[in-house]
Amino acid sequence: MAMMDFGGTKEEVITSEEFPIEKARDVLKDETVAIIGYGVQGPGQALNLRDNGIKVIVGQREGGASWDKAVADGFVPGETLFPIEEAAKKATVIQYLLSDAGQKAAWPILKGCLNEGDALYFSHGFSIVYKDQTAIIPPDNIDVILVAPKGSGRSVRNNFLEGSGINSSFAVFQDFTGRAKERALALGIGIGSGYLFATTFKKEVYSDLTGERGVLMGCLAGTMEAQYNILRKNGHSPSEAFNETVEELTQSLIRLVGENGMDWMFANCSTTAQRGALDWAPKFRDAVAPVFVDLYERVKTGKETERVLEANSAPDYREKLNKELEEIKNSEMWKAGAAVRSLRPKNR
Repeated sequence: MAMMDFGGTKEEVITSEEFPIEKARDVLKDETVAIIGYGVQGPGQALNLRDNGIKVIVGQREGGASWDKAVADGFVPGETLFPIEEAAKKATVIQYLLSDAGQKAAWPILKGCLNEGDALYFSHGFSIVYKDQTAIIPPDNIDVILVAPKGSGRSVRNNFLEGSGINSSFAVFQDFTGRAKERALALGIGIGSGYLFATTFKKEVYSDLTGERGVLMGCLAGTMEAQYNILRKNGHSPSEAFNETVEELTQSLIRLVGENGMDWMFANCSTTAQRGALDWAPKFRDAVAPVFVDLYERVKTGKETERVLEANSAPDYREKLNKELEEIKNSEMWKAGAAVRSLRPKNR
């Protein structure tokens, strides 16, 4: 378990070479892992664990689309696929991967299924950190651990199949058995992590909620829309506006950043692009800094999680969500995007 230097700050990092899958199998050889929830993170983590030789069952509400997806993925009702309560009772490790609102709703049932020495596993610190809102307070006689992949459930699975793995953070909130950290690392390797870095439940949820509302999703979407709109207002065609806003970023530049960093991407662009980017980056940084201050404060004080639980617990949540997503899909910008994607060379 190495201490890596990240910009002058040393962090504990565990790689799949240091903690190989054979060791993970040995740590988990007497465990039954129940994946509770087969929505976003559930499928990728369940399938990767199963492919890695870990004993996995799935707990999901019967009759819904997620139950059917689990069946399609090879989980067998009555053998490896059960209603939530039954799966939780059979397991020694309960991976609680329902939505945050779903975890709050199902907790009264799940809590009664926990036995002494079990491990309760999260991939997000939400339910534990905001316990005043979720009422999720684990009993004292279990381990409470976290492995949080830095990507969507689809990426967890695709990266595993490609052999690259995904970065994940890990944390221990409660160590009853003395094996909590070892269990967390074994499960992290089992779900396909390339490397794991240490965090806490609080730091994970603060950074995650800020990141997805900020650069990763919310800020990215809003900034793209603003640039696209200003280009269109100045007479640029939808194709030109979309290519200069999204297509070149996703198909070229961001790949260079991922390969060797922002400086390397700049170095591989024209001198005109370099100069403009270097001059304007501080302007954008300073313009959005107050928004990030406000965002982090809302995350820290629980206002963002209050909003999430209220909205996602509403009976018409799915209907409203689909309406919002349809509005994005049917906007000129993303209709232009669909057209541009259809014209990509087929051999990419």
